[in-house]
Amino acid sequence: MLLVFDAGNTNVVAAVHDGKSWRARWRIATDPQRTADEYAVWLVTLMGLSGISREQVSAAVVGTVVPAALYHLRRLCRDWFDVEPLIVRSSLHWGFDIRVDNPEEVGADRLLNSLAAHERYGGPLVVIDFGTATTFDVVGADGAYLGGVIAPGINLSIEALHRAAARLPRIGMGRPQAVIGTNTVAAMQSGIYWGYVGLVEGLVARIRTEHGAPLHVIATGGLAPLLAEGTMVIEHVDPDITLEGMRLLASRNPVPTLSRDRIRPADSD
Repeated sequence: MLLVFDAGNTNVVAAVHDGKSWRARWRIATDPQRTADEYAVWLVTLMGLSGISREQVSAAVVGTVVPAALYHLRRLCRDWFDVEPLIVRSSLHWGFDIRVDNPEEVGADRLLNSLAAHERYGGPLVVIDFGTATTFDVVGADGAYLGGVIAPGINLSIEALHRAAARLPRIGMGRPQAVIGTNTVAAMQSGIYWGYVGLVEGLVARIRTEHGAPLHVIATGGLAPLLAEGTMVIEHVDPDITLEGMRLLASRNPVPTLSRDRIRPADSD
């Protein structure tokens, strides 16, 4: 079985693929100080509840945009699953060109999303990921990664409103029934929800104009289904696209050789 870790700024998602389908997935808050043993207590317990033993794991992939978390996740794979994980980097064999100024600066999740989206839906396309940041990634007809857009995430915007304005409360995310709010909370919910719908529609329109060709639009991330309700621009919502990118990347690269040596400082970057 393939064990994958998608470590984002907010959560770490672990999942297991049995060669045919995703057997299970689990989520824990991202904490760069969490040790390999702490991860193991969490993960091995949940795997057992899902009927999966750690001895069944034969390969692993780690993708993270939090460099400080890499050391402990790598240690987890080595010490508890006896596998050397494939670390998602721009230097791996992706099967497509990364046509940006500095490929090493592109987040692992953005490349993984692009890989899986093109495999599933063809191209050209835009992948919108509603995460800690809201990202738009543009993929060419041939699968090449062409660049994208990074905007503040929805929850970051909600928190910023609450912290910067003394009289504005912290609100939950939801689709308001009307655009014009008749109280403070309704007005804030409208500004966040319909503001991000406008952001999506406006940026996709500009991307299409600049690219000069029709583009499929795929959305992922926890808030993708909610935002997709408010716009016809989003064609597909795919919650597993990052995990699927890890599976595809593992199939295109050699399985790393297990090493029990101490991880060098450079490897923890």
